[in-house]
Amino acid sequence: MPIISQIWKDDKMGRTLDEVMASLPQERQDRIRARAAEMHAEIEGLKALRKLAQRSQEQIAQSLGIKQPSVLKIERQTDLYLSTLRRFVEAAGGKLELRVELPETGAFILTGIGELDTKDAA
Repeated sequence: MPIISQIWKDDKMGRTLDEVMASLPQERQDRIRARAAEMHAEIEGLKALRKLAQRSQEQIAQSLGIKQPSVLKIERQTDLYLSTLRRFVEAAGGKLELRVELPETGAFILTGIGELDTKDAA
């Protein structure tokens, strides 16, 4: 039965989400909670990241030493250098980790990517 039907069933005023969840089988509650956690953990794009970090484009621009229109351009790009992505994430107050999954080894964090290598510059 669709959730909307369950909400309005036998009650013109409706029920709370907690009441609806409690009426569902435990397995379905678990699936809903797991998917909600996944959705909460996923954000799409740098604009969403910036908003989640409660930073304005101007604040990010100041942290990066660029002008606000450049932040807008970065947010709209779909293909970035990892170093640019790392700097943007750090300007938002975060830390970038690159997670890799291989069938043979499972998941791991790849380090040293997107960082400036000062040893090779000399």
